[in-house]
Amino acid sequence: MLKGIVSGVALTLAVALIGAYLLVSSGFIPANADGKPIWLETWMAHTSLNATLRREAPKGPNPVALTDQNLMNGVHLFAQNCAVCHGSAKGVAALSPIAKGEYPPPPQLATDGVEDDPEGYSFWKIKHGIRLTGMPSFGYSLSDQDIWTLALFLKHMDKLPPAVQQTWLKVQNWPDIAANPVIQK
Repeated sequence: MLKGIVSGVALTLAVALIGAYLLVSSGFIPANADGKPIWLETWMAHTSLNATLRREAPKGPNPVALTDQNLMNGVHLFAQNCAVCHGSAKGVAALSPIAKGEYPPPPQLATDGVEDDPEGYSFWKIKHGIRLTGMPSFGYSLSDQDIWTLALFLKHMDKLPPAVQQTWLKVQNWPDIAANPVIQK
């Protein structure tokens, strides 16, 4: 009896693995960036990301102090590294050609918001990127200090001090960002 159950489970797993292999190798799972993923891919990606964030994202307070200067630095870092995909203060009204072509589309952070996310989650996403999306890892190009500064800005982007808000509003829309990608300090 037990031998039959074990054999049945093994056979079921083998058939499932062969079926999955045939599904993937035959091209039925879209590999194109403009193709809609199947529900299983979406579920796996979201479930894996959320579990990874709960396990690996830094806990506790942001080591970068909440000051006007640090928020201003965050605006500049965002303009230089993030705006081309995640937009400006104008949100979805300013989608770049890059953002329009990505799937899943990158959130336009001024309107889609990340202010409610723990800063450690934002830090982890910026530092490590997100697999199977267009979100790159900035861990090799930005310091941890810069990444925490970006996380600070993202947390407070909906309630900036007036001088910082004024600078945030100057972050260029596309196509102007291509001609002038950096706000001068």
